[in-house]
Amino acid sequence: MGTRSSSEEDEQSDPHKTSVWEYRSLDDIYQEIRETYLADSRPWVIGYSGGKDSTTTLQLIWKAIDELPKEKQSKPIYVISSDTLVETPKIVNHITSSLQKINEYAEKEDLPFSAQKVYPDVDDSFWVNLIGRGYPAPNQTFRWCTERLKIDPADNFIMDKVSEHGEVVVILGARKAESATREQVMNLHSIEGTNLARHSKFANAFVYTPIEDWLTQDVWKYLMNDPCPWGKDHDELAALYNEADDECPMVIDTSTPSCGNSRFGCWTCTVVEDDKAMENMVDGGDRWMQPLLEFRNFLKSTQDPEQKSKYREPKGRQHGRVKSKTNGGDGIIPRAYKHEFRKDLLRKLLETEKEVNELRDDDAEYLDLIRDEELKEIRRLWRTEEADWEDSVPKIYNDVMDDDLDWVRDDLGSFSTEEAEVLKQVCAEHDVPEKLVKRLLDTELQHHGMKRRAAIYNKIDKIFREDWRSIEEITDDYESEDPEQWQYDVEYEEMME
Repeated sequence: MGTRSSSEEDEQSDPHKTSVWEYRSLDDIYQEIRETYLADSRPWVIGYSGGKDSTTTLQLIWKAIDELPKEKQSKPIYVISSDTLVETPKIVNHITSSLQKINEYAEKEDLPFSAQKVYPDVDDSFWVNLIGRGYPAPNQTFRWCTERLKIDPADNFIMDKVSEHGEVVVILGARKAESATREQVMNLHSIEGTNLARHSKFANAFVYTPIEDWLTQDVWKYLMNDPCPWGKDHDELAALYNEADDECPMVIDTSTPSCGNSRFGCWTCTVVEDDKAMENMVDGGDRWMQPLLEFRNFLKSTQDPEQKSKYREPKGRQHGRVKSKTNGGDGIIPRAYKHEFRKDLLRKLLETEKEVNELRDDDAEYLDLIRDEELKEIRRLWRTEEADWEDSVPKIYNDVMDDDLDWVRDDLGSFSTEEAEVLKQVCAEHDVPEKLVKRLLDTELQHHGMKRRAAIYNKIDKIFREDWRSIEEITDDYESEDPEQWQYDVEYEEMME
């Protein structure tokens, strides 16, 4: 199986961890699954990440249900996989082909399984938040991606099924042996006398974890000795694990760890220091992934404390105020990525997409790193929030891709590059912040012709309350001002949020 994972080493070092095969038979496990399935009318939702644990869980359920008479296979079993849209491409291919085969074999054998991917809303996607809004690359203390990309899409699917059926049972490949925290959380939500646990968020959803007492070696022993019933080859899965240390689990709440410790998951992940999985794939012959690795490493480099002032704004997005560090640190808290840097980042991403596809095999399907709808949403955000009169997104896209998208026509008569050049000159002559005037003019344009104009005064007031000093002025003032005044700014912004 390649290098032993850290979780497997932890299990083997704990004398209290006993192989499930020492006290349970496979038939006993299948029988438990059948009894749990027949106990009520709640449909099942299986979280499938394509990794060893979720594959084992799905296979156990598939084989158990297949043994039931057709008339008792009465309630649907939904198989869902959260696609963050920035998954490592090789993992995407593995999951996509698995879901296709699950649906194909389920239909052929008349089984109650149906598989599909769930996706984040465009507004929640990685690139819209990173490039569109300027959220900094995620780290251990600001992991804004997990909930938006993984948890919310699964939650939305679960709630849709709750609305349709009243209650559901969510099936996960979670195992207590993975960590002490995982075991504690699972024990906390368990319902005594049943195989189910309470869902951490939804009153009408329950959780069933058929392999909760399994060890890593139990999982691999089962997979390597029991063929996949939907036509996949488990040797392919084992090969993926030889290239990576572990999987990214199906995440349904923040108590479930997403990625870390060099697991394979999102190719953009900057929560870990190094992406060992992608490095191994590149070293193993997938040279076309080298540009992805370089882009990811560049994102990681923007987290360097010495580089943050180069890439990030000193004032916040929501209220435009500056915060100083109040937890014992010294200096100004860096906020969102600067707009000019985000332009460079978009250009670099599109160049990476071109390079990756040039390196891939001729018969390989084109790999989109960013979707058209994300580009259009980034454009909208820049036009409305960043006073991007130059309309940068279509220009950057055309420069790099030598092509155009079906961009939404601007019928509001927004300002253009020509007006931006004139305004830049006038503002420089009068020492007025260019972006301040742009924002005021954009606000007036948005409310032009409206009978009720009360809202415009609130927006203008909000714009004027923002900090329009230059970075140099902010730094100088911070070093000379009374710290209590800076604390006031912090309290003001927290009050307004």
